[in-house]
Amino acid sequence: MVYITRIEHFNAAHKLWNSNWTAEQNREVFGKCANENFHGHNYELHVTVKGTPHQDTGFVINAKLLGEMVKEHVIEKVDHCNLNLDVPFMKGVFTSAENLAMAIWNQLKDLIDAQGCTLHSIKLIETRSIYVEYFGD
Repeated sequence: MVYITRIEHFNAAHKLWNSNWTAEQNREVFGKCANENFHGHNYELHVTVKGTPHQDTGFVINAKLLGEMVKEHVIEKVDHCNLNLDVPFMKGVFTSAENLAMAIWNQLKDLIDAQGCTLHSIKLIETRSIYVEYFGD
């Protein structure tokens, strides 16, 4: 099995806020992330695909095609956007890094499967000190 990873970057704003809680509870749990005027991150996205290299090309997946899929179906929809307000695939979803990684997975899985390989993981780096990984479980 061979793994190939495409890395992209995007900037997006969001706010972590549970409307069932008081403002005090939200600030206590989410800290600065509960800022009523939102806050932003410079995200780094790693999309890892696995498979057996094709006999004719030596590719698990054409890296150019993978990049185009990630850009069209994820980056163009989230870059310089507000995740809470502007991103259709995040509508009604709590905008934690964990949920965003799972939503990105859902945007890409079928497209990648159609190429004869498998989406292995989404790694979403939110800050220098925190990232999430999702393996489709």
